[in-house]
Amino acid sequence: MLKEFKEFAMKGNLVDIAVAFVMGAAFNNVVKSFTGGIVSPLIGLIFDTDFKALKYVVKEGTANDAGEIVGEVAVLYGDFITNLLDFIIVAFVMFMLIKGINSMKKKEEPAPEAPAGPSDNDLLAEIRDLLKK
Repeated sequence: MLKEFKEFAMKGNLVDIAVAFVMGAAFNNVVKSFTGGIVSPLIGLIFDTDFKALKYVVKEGTANDAGEIVGEVAVLYGDFITNLLDFIIVAFVMFMLIKGINSMKKKEEPAPEAPAGPSDNDLLAEIRDLLKK
């Protein structure tokens, strides 16, 4: 059983998936820092606010002794839009990566056509000639 597990774990596809998972997680962090550090502040300049802080307050909260708001119910649409931008950027980069890999693949040459044999008429004529003998 241990031998079978080792064979399964060392299969090329599984190792490739593990590497892709780790690379994807690292790339996701890069994209989050890009949208959080560059895109959100630029959009914040347009709306004159912190983009990630955009929210729709459904129920007002109350401030406690430490000055923190407690009991607030809000829809955090700025955070959602930031995460949506993260997803779009990752999806676009993955699309471009796959497109580049596919274009680099060696284009398969079409299989050579089978040699053309005698036509039906030729075969019938040959049979006729053989029957005449």
